[in-house]
Amino acid sequence: MNSSSARHFFHQEIQQSDEYIDLGKTALYIAQEEYVQLDIEEYLNALDAMAIELEERLPLEKYPLKIIQCINQYLYDDLKFTGNIRNYYDPRNSFLNDVIERRIGIPITLALLYIEVARRIDFPMIGIGMPGHFLIRPDISEIGIFVDAFNNGEIMFPQDCQERLSQIYQQNVTLQPEFLAPVTKKQFLARMLTNLKYIYIKQQELEKALLCVERILLLFPSAALELRDRGLLSYQIGRFNQAAEDLQAYLLQVPDAQDASTIVRLLEKLGKSQ
Repeated sequence: MNSSSARHFFHQEIQQSDEYIDLGKTALYIAQEEYVQLDIEEYLNALDAMAIELEERLPLEKYPLKIIQCINQYLYDDLKFTGNIRNYYDPRNSFLNDVIERRIGIPITLALLYIEVARRIDFPMIGIGMPGHFLIRPDISEIGIFVDAFNNGEIMFPQDCQERLSQIYQQNVTLQPEFLAPVTKKQFLARMLTNLKYIYIKQQELEKALLCVERILLLFPSAALELRDRGLLSYQIGRFNQAAEDLQAYLLQVPDAQDASTIVRLLEKLGKSQ
């Protein structure tokens, strides 16, 4: 297996309609570009094994709260999964294989692990893309409870989400209904890749950041900001033709963008250098 095979399988998986995308498998294809020898089946089997162990502990009364408490006890008390507060921006927090092995991660990857284990015990859960923090909830309409996989599976109600938002932004934030809206699987994967992109940019690993942008554009080919970022990253690593193509496409899509004048100057510079 090499990184181009991983990209091929990633692309193949996301061609399906959203409900059929296997989140766990696709997340492992993301990791496989970083770890080319990664055995996908080994980690899918690890998730299966967790679900089998968990199934034996499930309560007789299958009420959502009781099931969540049971999952929490298994993942956080028994297996010791935890949120990586100390080294939040370690790229390994974004790779599902590392999260399974190291039992530590960030909100979105711990949410992914939780969703994948819950799915295997027929308790479907969905991602909630709250700004600044990722949550999950049972896939039951009007249930009104949320789970914070980063904080030991803490059960939250909308008021708690409001408080968490205000904590994150260190000011009063009004909870908008869209903050607690479910995300599609493609949006879930894009948010994972966006996290990873910013980690790599912060670490000046621009080639790796570019790989993330390319996969986000496979998910959402017309995402204007990703086109811009692919252009800017391509420029920084000397791929000037790609940079010019993407930055022109960005301006065509968003001619009134706030950074339009900066992009125009960069394109003029590129024109002179070619």
